[in-house]
Amino acid sequence: MKITFIGTKGYIEEPTDLHRMHTSALISYRGKSIRIDCGEDWLGRCGEIRADALFITHCHPDHAFGLKRGCDCPVYASAQSWQEMKRWPIEDQRTIEDRETVEFDGMSVECFPVQHSTRCPAVGYRISAGRVTVFYVPDLVYIQDREAALSGCDVYIGDGATIDRSFVRKQKDTGELIGHAPVRTQLTWCQKLGVPKMIVTHCGNQIVKDHDAAVEKLHDYADERGVAAEIATDGMERVLR
Repeated sequence: MKITFIGTKGYIEEPTDLHRMHTSALISYRGKSIRIDCGEDWLGRCGEIRADALFITHCHPDHAFGLKRGCDCPVYASAQSWQEMKRWPIEDQRTIEDRETVEFDGMSVECFPVQHSTRCPAVGYRISAGRVTVFYVPDLVYIQDREAALSGCDVYIGDGATIDRSFVRKQKDTGELIGHAPVRTQLTWCQKLGVPKMIVTHCGNQIVKDHDAAVEKLHDYADERGVAAEIATDGMERVLR
């Protein structure tokens, strides 16, 4: 399995050479590729990245608005996301349900609901190919069935909006938690469930404004938990066997 991080920037205004495009990944196996997310930075440029299918995590601008002019491959998204995207000129619209698995040319993609936003509910994807399993979730407060999502994973690819600052708040009317879990918390999930490595994407200001300092802080937290960790940058490739 090959993972190409074609974008690693969160919904922030300050791009850098390391984090220029909205978060998106291309996952390839045996000549076929799936793409996850296509934010508004990609509007009019969606066709530059060839993929056999595209999976959307949720319908926030930095994850889905690059599809407003359409897409030439099948697009998978939750029913809630399609409520926002249904009028976009996407010919092949496919709904993926919570805990549904899509088999795709040697890869399996399982959808897991996560808590992040009440207006635009989000999901993460557990992707398996050959002997490798990764979990990809760029925006979240928590995974609703974390053990099922992460057990047996080789790599967890998670939310880098904040390394250790709290970006979680409670909705006044519903009491639901929304926002972003710190990377430090996500590393603890990996530690508890035996996931050996985390790759940080969807990078926020704490990472983008001082990448080197963020890397040092990340390694401190990761070493404390016995988890390997790195921050993804635009164009970074990793081959997992």
